[in-house]
Amino acid sequence: MSTRTPASVPVLAEERAVSRHGWAQALAAVLTGLASMVLTAGLGLWAAGAGDLPDGAFPRVVAATVVTAVGGNVELTGDAGDLAETAGGLTVMPLSVTLVGALVIGAGFLRPLRHRAVAGATELAGWAVRIAVLWVLGLTGLAFAARQTFAVSLGEGTLGDIGDIFGDAPRIGFAADVPLTLLAGVLWLAGVLVLALLVSRGAPLPPRLLRFQESVRPAAHAMVVLLLSFVALGTVIGLVVAVTRGQPAQSLALVLLGMPNLVWLALTIGLGATWEGRVDGPFGLPMPHALDEVLRTSDTATLNLGTLADFDGKVWWLVVVDAVLLLAVAFLMAARSPARTRAWQHAVHMAVALALTVLMICLVGRISAHYGLSVLGVGDLGGNLSGTLFLHAQLWGALGFALLWGLVTGFLGALPARRVHRRGEVDNR
Repeated sequence: MSTRTPASVPVLAEERAVSRHGWAQALAAVLTGLASMVLTAGLGLWAAGAGDLPDGAFPRVVAATVVTAVGGNVELTGDAGDLAETAGGLTVMPLSVTLVGALVIGAGFLRPLRHRAVAGATELAGWAVRIAVLWVLGLTGLAFAARQTFAVSLGEGTLGDIGDIFGDAPRIGFAADVPLTLLAGVLWLAGVLVLALLVSRGAPLPPRLLRFQESVRPAAHAMVVLLLSFVALGTVIGLVVAVTRGQPAQSLALVLLGMPNLVWLALTIGLGATWEGRVDGPFGLPMPHALDEVLRTSDTATLNLGTLADFDGKVWWLVVVDAVLLLAVAFLMAARSPARTRAWQHAVHMAVALALTVLMICLVGRISAHYGLSVLGVGDLGGNLSGTLFLHAQLWGALGFALLWGLVTGFLGALPARRVHRRGEVDNR
């Protein structure tokens, strides 16, 4: 005979729910996510030739790559002796590694929550905190491992002679800023978990938030499909180029390290956005030759449809690709929305979602790097021992184009979705 009372049933249900996503499940989600990021970064760096780095630096470079993939800060360091000066900085996110980690950790977060309609805010917060605690521990280890120094040859000529005379042996390296890395990593994880709840149609939400799922979830899901479609398309093109034109290692490195950096940049340019940048010295960008040529100028260069078309007219195909994929995801968004949602509402949802997506691309797609070395003022942080690279978007113009494209494609994509059977009451007005 059962001794359970009605009051004990909710308690037992909550205990079973917690058991499905306790510390063991959190550890599995975090370890799987970190392992996937380390593997992706390691394979990409190996394909790029980083396996030949001296002093066994390869694992530490992999750790630094993962740190930057979650928004962490890696500082360039230098020790050139009393007679020399060094300067440097680096800001870049290898978005292939970022994307893999987000997908794996997001799936691990959602897996124990499947097959449920509603979950309490306390339960979701507790599950997220378990993952966050273990994530911070793992990221701390990577941040401390992400540090290394290398000896720099001054080469022949005046700089080399001065170095030999005074015994200066410059060394440069990198080191992760642990506090800033942990702060950025926690914010990154929070964004991933929140986005996972928004995108998944079957993930449970607290009762107070259920009223927002009809407007937010279809749009969020559509934007994730859009971003992944561009990555998939770029990956196919990259593999085809690798097979037909050679350089498979370079193509593999691009796919595993920076494919989203390239294709999401192309997405915004196809919308009409303008980016500004410059490449000087030995630095380079993982992008087609036309883009690199535009950026290698003495002044700040402009990247948009017009400037790129001067080098390669095929860039106008970006507009066609954007239009087709935006209409497709707008239709998908409308088909996943209740039937009572009007076309103009779909247009507004699409515009807001696309503007937020473009804002994210503009923020995470920025690149900034510089370094320099001088000995007794000779070199003046210039010549072959220096380099500068930066790339950033004209933000307000990019957001304006995103809102316009979102309104148009959201409205047009909603029209054929009226024939699709959807949830909710049919409104014939």
